[in-house]
Amino acid sequence: MIGEDLIDRILRDGEKLADEVEVFYARGQSVSADIKKGILGSAEESEAWSIAIRTIKDGRIGFSSTSDPDRWRECLQAALASGRLATPQQWGGLPKPADLVSTASSSDPNLVVSVEDAAGMVDDLLSGAAEHPVEVVGGGANLARSYLMVANTSGTLYGMDRTVAAVSLEAIREQSTGYEFDASPFRAEIDPGSVGEQAASLAARSVGGSDIKTGRYDVVLSPVAAASLIGQVLLPALSGRNVKAGRSFLADKIGEPVFDEHLSVYDDPFAPGLSSTAWDAEGTPTRRLVFVDQGVLQQFAYDLKTGYRYGEKSTGSAVRSEGDLPGIGFHNLFVDGPRTKEPGDERAVWIHDVVGAHTANPFSGDFSVEISNPFWIEGGDLVEPIRTAMFAGNVFEMLREIGGLGKDTRRVGRLTIPSIRLNNQQIIGK
Repeated sequence: MIGEDLIDRILRDGEKLADEVEVFYARGQSVSADIKKGILGSAEESEAWSIAIRTIKDGRIGFSSTSDPDRWRECLQAALASGRLATPQQWGGLPKPADLVSTASSSDPNLVVSVEDAAGMVDDLLSGAAEHPVEVVGGGANLARSYLMVANTSGTLYGMDRTVAAVSLEAIREQSTGYEFDASPFRAEIDPGSVGEQAASLAARSVGGSDIKTGRYDVVLSPVAAASLIGQVLLPALSGRNVKAGRSFLADKIGEPVFDEHLSVYDDPFAPGLSSTAWDAEGTPTRRLVFVDQGVLQQFAYDLKTGYRYGEKSTGSAVRSEGDLPGIGFHNLFVDGPRTKEPGDERAVWIHDVVGAHTANPFSGDFSVEISNPFWIEGGDLVEPIRTAMFAGNVFEMLREIGGLGKDTRRVGRLTIPSIRLNNQQIIGK
């Protein structure tokens, strides 16, 4: 017994023992093909199934999950037991059914989850990399299709299909490495040959870089580097949970200019993307949320638990991985603004990626990271490689005055972002 029949049984049994019950159900199949020693290595197929049960009784929230459909009764009892140990909190009820006003595009009906297709993508990766004199040291391709469903005892029942196609490749030449990747719900958007060529090009072109002296320079962050730094700091700062707990730099700043007047930040769950959805992980209808409008802070993100606790409404921002509790997150977050001048037209240090972004302080915004594949950029072209160096600064300060946004918008996970020019930044070299 799987799918809707099982969910209905869990809800009927659960509501006899709790005030409310929620079930989050996920099933999927995937195939991956890896690169080993420069050739196609192993290819694996897998299937996954899980249910996560959340119970609410007298304001106490219980939770449990299982990957075995035959153990759903034990899972329900474990959720009830954990609820009895939980601290009661303000609770206003699980979402009731709603007329979803829009659809979200996160599934490709033409995507085929097969070893043959994944192996073909690896072949294309390697063909692209072969255009440069490099050694391929890793990478691979993944294809996946899943079905997600959320249901509760208030009558909500939503389901959706999702697909993912992803590729990556890492190459090395002498002491220089290059790494590139791409992922999309739509197979046609993925060009493995181009990804392989770009990774190999980075490795080949980075050889023989010159030293850079410690000092202040104009910098251009590629979308990958910008997403790495900004994602580690900005996303936690917009979480209502962190705001109410006093762990957000942006707390108490609604209505104030916090970033450059040309910069806007918004979550559009209906834009095509890996996490597009008309409902969040708790069954709350989603909507377009503008967090920062032309530099001015407008609002924060909330899920049900945080919203009820602090007297706020859920913004439809609950996300979760299979088998986990929901938490505050984002669906398709955009960092956007006018493109009046290309960031790399005037000479600057171009940074492809950074290492150590996870060490950035999410409260203060301070960071110190190693830069990967840096080049001097001028006239829009990468003109000379630079040996590795460090980049230090503060994310909130650098977003207060940007030198321009590029036209090369790129989706990196749940974040869509262009390249960003930053003036007078600290580079630590020799």
